[in-house]
Amino acid sequence: MIVMKFGGSSVANAQRIRHVASIIQAYKENRPVVVLSAMGDTTDHLLEAAEMAVNGKVDIEKVEKLHFDTAKELGIDVPAIKELLEELKFLLTGISMLHELTKRTRDYLVSFGERLSVRMMASYLNKENTPSQFYDAWDIGMVSDSNYMSAELLDDVWQTIPEHLNSYKNGIDSKIPIVTGFIAKDKNGIITTLGRGGSDLSATMIGAAMGAEEIQTWKDVDGILTTDPRVVKEARPVPEVTYEEAQELAMFGSQVLHPRSMIPCRKTGTPVRVKNSYNIKSPGSIIVENHTGERPLVTAITCVKNVSLIDIQSSRMLGAAGFLAHVFNQFLKWNISVDVIATSEVSVSLTVNGKTNLSQLIEDIGRVADVTVKKDKAIVTLICDASRSSGILAKSFASLEKHGINVQMISQGASKVNISMIVDSSQVEQTVQILHSALFV
Repeated sequence: MIVMKFGGSSVANAQRIRHVASIIQAYKENRPVVVLSAMGDTTDHLLEAAEMAVNGKVDIEKVEKLHFDTAKELGIDVPAIKELLEELKFLLTGISMLHELTKRTRDYLVSFGERLSVRMMASYLNKENTPSQFYDAWDIGMVSDSNYMSAELLDDVWQTIPEHLNSYKNGIDSKIPIVTGFIAKDKNGIITTLGRGGSDLSATMIGAAMGAEEIQTWKDVDGILTTDPRVVKEARPVPEVTYEEAQELAMFGSQVLHPRSMIPCRKTGTPVRVKNSYNIKSPGSIIVENHTGERPLVTAITCVKNVSLIDIQSSRMLGAAGFLAHVFNQFLKWNISVDVIATSEVSVSLTVNGKTNLSQLIEDIGRVADVTVKKDKAIVTLICDASRSSGILAKSFASLEKHGINVQMISQGASKVNISMIVDSSQVEQTVQILHSALFV
């Protein structure tokens, strides 16, 4: 058994659905379980419809048109889609009467995107003589807590998913399961959404619980690349990365899998393969616990733009513990997430998202420290064997110095797979190009 996950752009229209169906058919001997996101911009259209409903108007024209037009182009009649759209109208009517959208209702609302998507795909596959069955996530045992909009799956799923899918895995049921990503139900039967990376998490949880041969996530490039090909045209596929490296890549800007989705497969050692939906013969990149061959010096380079660099210097004779405790208590108080950090006894430099409102944070920290904020910065991260950092940094800084690039901060923390440096946003693409030339020869 394998698990195949396709995002919203992969099923955005009739043409893309046909293409994804052909990929599923090519792998049908591997007994795939297919996890789908909502079609294209459906989630945005649902939220737009909700906003209109809060203001008293019920309108699902965009959602309805996309799905009806797609069904017509695919040559299928999907009564289940019509039923869902009627249910959606009923929900929006309720929202329009209350003039209110709660988190719980929002989860119910956005679930329609994935639920419509799997019904469309299953109907088309059946038309093409590939027996399939759509499932809402809870139909295969996806149960979560009640933290609406950002729910976590309960440990029960390790038992409930196999209970529902073992008959398929063992060949008793031959219909390919087409399952909604991103959604679940709590123990009270209320629909929840799994938050950021939810569809990835759905796929990896199913794969891990079922002991799948591998989990495949399908994208539009030949796997994980050494860097963004839009920045460096010589970027090339990376055959193998570890779970830890993949998590760091995702944290620092690369669109691989969301870090939280790695947790189930790391627990079981289930490999994840990143494949190209436009080049299905390419092996892609595989994500595993440990490198099977010699570990490369540098695996990939990624970057995050639009960050702010905050320099904090103690203005009182506080000990290191008292100073750092005060600083980070303020970040907790204002719910501001830190990306990269470097510290000494009486100073700390760190980065945050450039869109973050820092005024209240700066006011609070300013009582015990001098605070300087530098905007328009970028983080460039080397995913690498950090145990050989001296050699990596020697090559990196020699090349950057030659081109007049000034690194304003460097961080090599607890992770043994990343070194991050801060540069001006205006120099980030040049920095990535220089480092790629120096480190990938």
